[in-house]
Amino acid sequence: MKRRVIHWVNTPVLTEALVRYEKGQLPLSMKLWVEKLLEITPLGNCQSKPDSTIGSESANQ
Repeated sequence: MKRRVIHWVNTPVLTEALVRYEKGQLPLSMKLWVEKLLEITPLGNCQSKPDSTIGSESANQ
């Protein structure tokens, strides 16, 4: 099956999808589409490290 290539995206559709994406109200297929289209990191999969110095600073005072 030939893969489809997106040539343009309807701005109001994308805007509404982004609003719903941020609220977590998109079906999985639309969520994956938004993430792929905009090349963004999936919500809930952030690779940030917790700051381990926060708890130890107050103990050292």
